[in-house]
Amino acid sequence: MTSTTPTRPPATESAWRIVAGREIMVKLRDRNFIISTLTTIAIFVVAFGLSFLLGGRDDEKTVAVASNDASAIVHAAAAAATPDGEATEEGTGSGAQAGVPPIELSVTEVADPAAAEQAVRDGDADAALLGRPGAWTLVGSNGVDPGIAAAVGSVVAADALDRNAAAVGATVAELTAGSVVEERLLDPDGAANEGVQLVAGFVFVFLFYMAAILFGYAIANSVVEEKQSRIVEILAAAIPLRQLLVGKVVGATALALGQMAIFVAIGLIGLTFTDYSALLPSLAGAAGWYLVLFVIGFVALACLFAVAGALATRAEDVQSTSSPLLTLIMIASFAGLFLQGTWQVIGSYVPIMSTVTMPIRLVEGTAHWWEPVIAAVITLIAAGAVMVVAERVYRRSIMQTGGKLTYRQALALAD
Repeated sequence: MTSTTPTRPPATESAWRIVAGREIMVKLRDRNFIISTLTTIAIFVVAFGLSFLLGGRDDEKTVAVASNDASAIVHAAAAAATPDGEATEEGTGSGAQAGVPPIELSVTEVADPAAAEQAVRDGDADAALLGRPGAWTLVGSNGVDPGIAAAVGSVVAADALDRNAAAVGATVAELTAGSVVEERLLDPDGAANEGVQLVAGFVFVFLFYMAAILFGYAIANSVVEEKQSRIVEILAAAIPLRQLLVGKVVGATALALGQMAIFVAIGLIGLTFTDYSALLPSLAGAAGWYLVLFVIGFVALACLFAVAGALATRAEDVQSTSSPLLTLIMIASFAGLFLQGTWQVIGSYVPIMSTVTMPIRLVEGTAHWWEPVIAAVITLIAAGAVMVVAERVYRRSIMQTGGKLTYRQALALAD
């Protein structure tokens, strides 16, 4: 008599991998997802490209002169505008006077004042410097460019002061002694860094909000579609519902993390082509912790969006079942961006809100190295608690088709 060994049912412990793989492949084939991702990448590339082109190109201005004295003034103004204070071979320079945009001055020599004015009328020159030492006049068409006026005016003022000092038998240093107010900055880079910090904060908020909404609603809609079409009943007979939930959350999280990593990498690479490349180390560290906190927080949000889909019975119900999550994301994102002082420190430890607030503090340099570690641990604990409750609500409500449920009703149901 031959004994037969009963066939063991297929293992379901790794079913979540199949579900996750399917979620990823479906999303990667989604035209709207591809277009939105490429559009965001294009926006980043164009923004950094324009910043590089406009930041590296000075405003070129031409000044017409009709005398050697005027030519010397403009050449001196051009040389003073360069970072090293030396004129180029063409007599041009680039840079900025205080309070005016960077300019590059070039000289066009003409025969007489009338020709200089005609060059301005014809658009061949942006301005003309006419007159003589002690009586100079800048001539413009509709107005004199502030950059030209500042650059030429400073040289004329220095020249006049030198002449007047010589006339009274004194030196410029003697005449100007005690007339200069010195400035000392406690944080020389603070003004420049503040703008970068503000932009970085908005970028963190924008990316977090976009990813949370985009992938969160995708999970909710996927769950309610399977529930509405009764496909979930077939899936529930094949694999545990817990495996189904885990697969959906893992798939969405992998996609969101991949997208965020691409965006952050483009941002950091683009930063190297700007004037703020020196801030790259602090921004890179903040971006790294942003990704860590984003992943942990997004897992909890993904579970909650899956629950929002399970509570609904129709696609139209998702908007109402997801509205508390949308409110939570908006509060966490924008409150985290605008909190200051002690409230900002507190917010950097609050789960979800810490995703944007802690990286902002890291960029500002107000957070110690151990603070993001603590924030990540707190977020991880909170995410674990949320996942336990969400899994229970999801499992109890996914098979209910009688109508839209509330969280209290779902928790009261039996498994």
